[in-house]
Amino acid sequence: MKKLIALILALVCVLSLVGCSNRSMNYIISNEPSITGIVKETNENATLIENDDGEYWVSLNVENKDSVTNFNVGDEVVVYYDGNVAESYPMQINTVYAITLKTPADRTENTKS
Repeated sequence: MKKLIALILALVCVLSLVGCSNRSMNYIISNEPSITGIVKETNENATLIENDDGEYWVSLNVENKDSVTNFNVGDEVVVYYDGNVAESYPMQINTVYAITLKTPADRTENTKS
């Protein structure tokens, strides 16, 4: 009987932890640190953004699945993360909660008139 109670308590704890990781986009935007930058390069695992402070490789393993993860070079994005930046060159942001598209790249500059 004690094992059954312990198993139920453990199950409740695990389920409560799983529920905590599903934060809404509004919560993340309101409560997490962010950085804004222009997309310089992208691949399947990360995107390289640049702002006045330098260049950052940003992980595309994003907690909030409503995030944008397909970018074009020149897009301006906002990255919400845990506040930790690896001081390498380029710098790295590995724990990403959400990414939003702030301004799409101007597609008209390559269009012939």
